[in-house]
Formats: sequence, C-alpha cells, structure tokens
Amino acid sequence: MLFNSYEFLIFFPLVTILFYLLPYKYRWLHLLAASCYFYMFFIPQYILILLVTIIIDYAAGIFIEKETNLKRRKTWLVVSIISTVSVLFIFKYFNFFNQNILELSHILGFYYPEKFISIALPIGLSFHTFQSLSYVIEVYRGKQKAEKHFGIYSLYVMFYPQLVTGPIERPQNLLRQLREIQKFDYSNLRDGLRLIIWGLFVKMVIADNLGSYVDQIYTNPTEHSSLSIAIGLIFYSFQIYGDFFGYSTIAIGCAKAMGFNLIDNFKNPYHSQSISEFWQRWHISLSTWFRDYVYFSLGGNRVKISRWMINIIIVFALSGLWHGANWTFVAWGLAHGLLYILETLINKILPQNGNPSRLFTTIKKSILILKNFIFVTLIWVLFRSVDIAHVKNIFTSLVNNINVQDNFTVKPIHWFFLVFFLVIDNFLKDTRFDKWTSNIPLLARWSVYLLLIYFTITFSSVVSYPFIYFQF
Repeated sequence: MLFNSYEFLIFFPLVTILFYLLPYKYRWLHLLAASCYFYMFFIPQYILILLVTIIIDYAAGIFIEKETNLKRRKTWLVVSIISTVSVLFIFKYFNFFNQNILELSHILGFYYPEKFISIALPIGLSFHTFQSLSYVIEVYRGKQKAEKHFGIYSLYVMFYPQLVTGPIERPQNLLRQLREIQKFDYSNLRDGLRLIIWGLFVKMVIADNLGSYVDQIYTNPTEHSSLSIAIGLIFYSFQIYGDFFGYSTIAIGCAKAMGFNLIDNFKNPYHSQSISEFWQRWHISLSTWFRDYVYFSLGGNRVKISRWMINIIIVFALSGLWHGANWTFVAWGLAHGLLYILETLINKILPQNGNPSRLFTTIKKSILILKNFIFVTLIWVLFRSVDIAHVKNIFTSLVNNINVQDNFTVKPIHWFFLVFFLVIDNFLKDTRFDKWTSNIPLLARWSVYLLLIYFTITFSSVVSYPFIYFQF
C-alpha cells in the first residue's frame, strides 16, 4: 500500500483509532495484522519470504542468548546471517552476479551455462533484512535480550510505517516501545499528523513534479542543452531527497500518532559542508548501520591510514551494492568513499584558522555547502543512470551541448514550490517540522497547515511516481 493512496487515507485512521480502542494485550496482534495487510497490498505471496527471515532470526536470537559457549554462539550468529542474507542474494543479486560471471567466462574462454531466475524483487527486502540482522547482532553482542514473544518480534520486523522503506530501526529502540503501553496523548497525534501533512506535500508536490523534468533529461540527454541538463541534475537531487525524505517523514508521523518514536532518517543533508557530514544527515539509519556493524568490525579508524582507507572503500562499496544490483550503484558508493577519504586527508593537512571573523566563517560555510551540493549532485548521475554508458552519455552531453536548442521549460509554479520547500527546509535546520511548527505563532502555524493541504490537493503531480526507494 502506498502512503499517497486513497486506500491509505482509509487505512491509517482506522488502524490508529482501533489501536487506542483495543485493550493493551491485543494491540500487538492488531498492528501485526494491519502490517501484514499493508504489505500484502503489493505482492501478497511475498509475505512468506518475510515469514522465513522472521522465523530464522527469531530462533537464532533465542539460541544465541541461551548458548554459553562462545564458539557455538558465533556459529548461530553466522548461520543466521548467512540464511537471512541468502534470501536477499537470491532475489536481488543472483542475476547480477550470474551475468558478471557469464561475461567473465566469455573473456576467459570457458563455458558457463546461462541460468537466470525471473522473479520480482520483494518490496523493501533490503530494509527488513538489515533490521533483522541488527537484532541478531545486538543479541550476540549482549546489548539486547532475545525476544521470546514471536508475535512481538514479528511486529518489530513488520511494523507497517517503516516496513517498506525504513527507517531501519534498532531493537533497543523499537522492540522496547512495542512492549510499552502507549496511552492516548493528543500531542502525539497532533505531531504525527503534522509530519504526515509535510511528508505528503514534499513527496507529491515537490518530488513527483520534479520527476517529470528529470525523466525528460535522462531519457534523451543528447537532445537537451547543457543548461537544461544541469537543471535536470539539480532537480534529481531534490526529487530523490523529497521522495525519500517525504516517505520517512510520513512513516515517522504514522508511528508518532500511535505514540511510537522512530529514528529521524534525514537532517537537512544539503546543508552539509562535506561528504562525511552529508552521511551524518542522509539516510541516517543506513549509514549508522554500516558504521556500527561493518566499519567498526573492520577496525574503524583505529588502524593504519592505509587500512582505514580500505575500510572506508569497503563500507561505501557495500552501501552502493545495497542500493541495487548494478555497477552504477557500486560506482556511486565508491565515488562517495573516495571523496570522503580525500576530504579527510586534506583537512588533516590544511592549517586551521585561529579566530576567523563571522563574515569569513559565513562565506566559507556557504562555499563549502555549495561545493558539497555540486559534488553530491554530480555523483547522483551514477545512481540515476541505468548503466555506465548512460552515465557517460549524460556527462558528455552536459559538457558538449552548450549551443543545443531544446524545448525544455519549467513551469513557474514548480520553481515557486521548489523555492517554498527550500525556505521551509532552511527553517527546519537542526529541527523537525512538528517541533518547528510548535514554536511559531498559532496563526502562522495554521496558515502553513492549510497551505500545505491546499497545495497537495491542488498541485500534486499528474504522474504519481512510486517511491524511489521501493526498489531497494
């Protein structure tokens, strides 16, 4: 089920109202049933895949906690990780690796049979795989008690607001809340609705409207001028931000309406002054997952500089591969990793200014933010393109099509909405929409609500794009 659908307009209030009306002991069952229904709206039979991973990691958590022998504990951990990741590999990566082995066999001159599986990727498989893995790893590390209640654990993996596109929750945060009695609190419902309204506007008015212009550029880059392509690349930066940020905001809002607090997944990433800061603000639940379970396991920065650089490359390459079974995603991750290393090394070499003036600090910050946005925007080309040849085509056209005449035009209303979004996004620097609206005057607050509702109803894109991160 889509957050921006008529079905969800009925689903959300019904689920929320019933949640508060039911006795506490039945609430987990209600939410689990609602979450299953929510997920089965896509491909019903794929819920069986979720059930397999749930059973594996539920059992593994109990066995790991009961086992006193360290070697056998580690064995259960490995069995759980391999089993869960194998499901992800079969559905998401089998054809990708098979195709690359086939091409390599042709180059080396040996026979390799062409065998591919034709199955659709289950929605959000990468997200709930990582959420399941975080539970097992935390139990192994002794930071989380194994959940004995199968229904509660299933709800931890299946919780509908963040089931499909995150945020990727840790058991210490979500499992604990699922066992707590959530009493009705008007402030929770109010803040949740605020976030939902904001998220729907960002998705349906900003991201989806920009998507139509982005599609024009990426479909036929050779037919557009350098200026048009540059605008298209910038629009994609805000399309993917609005799309994913919008979804995360709605998800957090739906959970908040029932008293559950999910992790903030975005914190104004385009205000970042460096790649490292960008990844502290963009898709936070994923970047912290790789930091805690991969980067630190490899030794983090407590190793030689050469080893540290390898660690960074591994983490970013895996992050790219997590996003999709395509070399463009791997290249996208590697590009971020290389920039991360370069910026870190430069900052160690360059001298720090002693007491710079406020004007100097403001100018420097603005330049760094612009620099970082340009780099991130150019690297997004790897993420959006279908293959490396497409990437080359985009950049070649960007450089060479200075004098090309095209009919690429942006409606003034869409420029207005982009500026409107950027202004509010600037106000939300280091805060969140629900908290920001609590601190502005009542009249201004309701003016913002009504404007967002009016804009969303009246100016939503004619083309409704699926959430971009559904494919992951």
